[in-house]
Amino acid sequence: MSVLRAIGNTSIAKLRRVVPSECASILVKLEWENPTGSLKDRMAHAVISRAEADGRLKPGDTVVEYTGGSTGTSLAFVCAAKGYPIHIISSDAFSQEKLDHMVALGAELTLVPSEGGLTTKKLILEMIEAARRLSEQPDTYWTDQLNNQDSIAGYHSLGEEIWRQTDGKVDAFVHSVGTAASTRGVASVLKRYKPDVKIVAVEPGESAVLMGGQPGPHKIEGVGIGYTPPLWEPSLVDEIVAVKTEDAKEMARRLAREEALFAGTSSGANVIAAIQIGERLGPNATVVTLMADSGLKYLSTDVYKGKRQAAV
Repeated sequence: MSVLRAIGNTSIAKLRRVVPSECASILVKLEWENPTGSLKDRMAHAVISRAEADGRLKPGDTVVEYTGGSTGTSLAFVCAAKGYPIHIISSDAFSQEKLDHMVALGAELTLVPSEGGLTTKKLILEMIEAARRLSEQPDTYWTDQLNNQDSIAGYHSLGEEIWRQTDGKVDAFVHSVGTAASTRGVASVLKRYKPDVKIVAVEPGESAVLMGGQPGPHKIEGVGIGYTPPLWEPSLVDEIVAVKTEDAKEMARRLAREEALFAGTSSGANVIAAIQIGERLGPNATVVTLMADSGLKYLSTDVYKGKRQAAV
């Protein structure tokens, strides 16, 4: 039995302490239960399997990708399980844990320097260009996550799980936008079952381009690329909410302390936006969002690396 069968079927939990009174029930999918600790395992399995099936990826080929960390870790995991070498373009803008995890799974890593550790449009474009040049080498397969439609199918199972675990009682789904594949994959499933379900996209307040704002540097890893991602499908999205980095970080810390949910910054942003929607929908509604990845990926960052008590 392959380790890849451990992907998916993650638990769902109800928030109890960070949610204000008269708010909808806020349910969170614990996507850190996937093998590498993030929802990206779903898309990685889909893009590799589909490329194998139609011959784009052949035995002995090297997989190439640009990534903020979680996608690269997931691809490295799938490639290790299937026996493909992988070369990843990433950056010092992303946590050391993510970089180390990719290398531990056998990835060759090339880092593009950032501007002060921040995610910017310039950095994303430089990473993409580095991956493009690398993909020109023979016997390579570039997964190209921002343009790869196969990744959307990887999240159909997530939508099915949400529908099943809520017994169809889901009024809104809220999630941060990186490539937009996960929002699109889940939305397409939920709207097929319930056309009036509300789909809410979340982006960094400092770079609210989907809302018509200007791109800017931020520190919510894995989301907010600084321009509209090619897989973005506005017809599936009913509302966009912007959340500032510092607010997202603080909510991530609160989730750990008050809910015993140890997640990353984008999960904090997800919960802030879900509460905003939940307060509007009221106590009889149900809002679902994602704990997109584990807080273990951020221990070296200022999300969790704070003052420690001195020894007595």
